[in-house]
Amino acid sequence: MKVLTRSFWAPWRRFSSLSLAAVIGLGAVLAPLSEAVADRRIRAAIIIDANTNKVLYTKSADALRSPASLTKIMTLYVLFAYLRAGRLDLDTPLKVSKHAAGQSPTKLGLKPGSTIKVKDAIKALVTKSANDAAAVIAENLGGTEENFGKIMTETAHNLGMKSTTFRNASGLPNKEQLTTARDMGILALRIMRDYPKYYEVFETKYFTYKGRRYRNHNRLLFGYKGTDGIKTGYTRASGFNLTASVQRSDKHLVGVVLGGRTGAQRDAAMRTLFDKHWRKASTKKSKGGALIASLFGTSTPPPPSRKPAYALAGNTPSPAPATIEQGDVSGPGDTVRTSLSPNRPAPRRATRDTYHVQVGAFTTSGDAQNRLGMVQQRASKLLNGHLPFTATFMKGDTEWYRARFAGFSKNDAQSTCAALKRMKLECIALSAE
Repeated sequence: MKVLTRSFWAPWRRFSSLSLAAVIGLGAVLAPLSEAVADRRIRAAIIIDANTNKVLYTKSADALRSPASLTKIMTLYVLFAYLRAGRLDLDTPLKVSKHAAGQSPTKLGLKPGSTIKVKDAIKALVTKSANDAAAVIAENLGGTEENFGKIMTETAHNLGMKSTTFRNASGLPNKEQLTTARDMGILALRIMRDYPKYYEVFETKYFTYKGRRYRNHNRLLFGYKGTDGIKTGYTRASGFNLTASVQRSDKHLVGVVLGGRTGAQRDAAMRTLFDKHWRKASTKKSKGGALIASLFGTSTPPPPSRKPAYALAGNTPSPAPATIEQGDVSGPGDTVRTSLSPNRPAPRRATRDTYHVQVGAFTTSGDAQNRLGMVQQRASKLLNGHLPFTATFMKGDTEWYRARFAGFSKNDAQSTCAALKRMKLECIALSAE
């Protein structure tokens, strides 16, 4: 698998200087509003200090809204997990089905039977917000777009996005596809922290594919200092949506605006909210700890479980990197950090199956991912269709990573674990959070 560096994305981040007329026009479009006017022209919003996870501003942050093409952030989150797990690489060709080619615009115009490379599909989602490319990713990874929607939803819930449901990979209208500003804020933080090298693609300003050049829909990239992503969205039902990330010096804010009346008003509202709350942003990053209660919308942080950590024999603790969540994920109400290791593309069972099979706990994400891959390889038929993921918990000052397979009934989890033990693979069956 190829390792991404900034040099990979650089050609697509560079752009020629805008003409004076274009700059003047862009400035007019993005002119900031007063905070009161900005507040009236959007339906929901949240501003988060990414250094501390502190919520600086909310408006109807837990109101259910259509995500529109903000959906594609989760589509890419899952795809990045496949890349990191080595299930495909940037040059892997993805097949285009009739279903994918038939998606409504905006799209690249992909033809049934053709292929598109992973790296082109990624940039098509980031810049053009191509619905056909999103469906291609979903079908190649999940078998069907419906199955991929289940993977997306389970991933969202494991990340703490408890109010979010996905039914497709693009964000095209579906009355059951819902999210909140708070949940989209969580997703933005997670994708940039879990996949920092892949996240760099959200800075892409232009993308050329088969002779056509596409401009990123996120206009803040072109006219608001420090913007490094991430995604716009629009449907008639959702209004104009935007998730944005801005870094200047040691400060870093993430914002979500949902339900703008127009694209220009949405962008102006985001700029206004960033400007208003920038002075409150911290220059110091938190050293681990819990994702604070306000971001989860609760009055108090979820308490850590008192259950002991399960670890494979011979695993030696070592310092782990800081994260934004805390809690032994064995207990109800605890927060979960998920990093998919999709060794199988689609879960065969519905998300109502609420038991997991855990195959180890480690002090590094890499060790947990390797364990999942090894167990999946040894017991591929037994674990066919069960979603692999890692969930973190804190033990003292050390972060641990639980390696798990999801989507079991209680009896299935127990019988699967018994079968794994007969193969000399240690495991435990436990209820999902």
